[in-house]
Amino acid sequence: MDPNTSIKIFELAEEDRPREKLLLKGKAALSDAELIAILIGTGTAACSAVDLSRMLLTSVGNNLAAVARMSVSDLTKFKGIGEVKAISIISALELGRRRKDQEPPKLLKITGSKQVYELMRPDLYDEPVEQVFLLLLNRTNGLIKKQRVSQGGTTASVVDPKVVFRFALEQGAHSLILIHNHPSGNLQPSDADKRLTQRLQKVGLELEIPLVDHLIYTDQGYFSFADEGIM
Repeated sequence: MDPNTSIKIFELAEEDRPREKLLLKGKAALSDAELIAILIGTGTAACSAVDLSRMLLTSVGNNLAAVARMSVSDLTKFKGIGEVKAISIISALELGRRRKDQEPPKLLKITGSKQVYELMRPDLYDEPVEQVFLLLLNRTNGLIKKQRVSQGGTTASVVDPKVVFRFALEQGAHSLILIHNHPSGNLQPSDADKRLTQRLQKVGLELEIPLVDHLIYTDQGYFSFADEGIM
């Protein structure tokens, strides 16, 4: 083999081809060295891109944060890493740092009816007309979104199950909580409230997006269907 010829990824044994491995098994299956090897692309006659990446990582104790702090001149000290490859590595790690900076805060975890009541206070306190909201939750009861469903009069509002579950499906919700206020201050659920709860429960079971609670909100307190054992 010509000593000046670089070894390309596709010339390696199948198990050592990081690009193909990513396609077949997903990005999580690749080691740090394999991911860096994709950025490097080619190694040298004596050292594959994966081996070159391992050497780079070994030099900093396999610490990616240390690699991210390396300059172009630091990286080009390794035979097989030129300026272009060094810039690719630095750029990729910088993108990773920026992504981490932009990660959304952890979702608020809903743990009980009192928390739901307090969460809805800014939206429903002193509200003169009846309004209906959804809390859309993920698998761990993290709050994905607070969604207004409808607004009615002083005594009732219309809730369409198709609209409720359209919101849930659009947001990828795993479960949901329904909340509506009684401007009259009456905490007791009406027959219509009970029928709505039963209907949403039935549809939720069919769609595998269960309704886990239905809260009636008043400024003086709340009524939870789940707490009362009538869900």
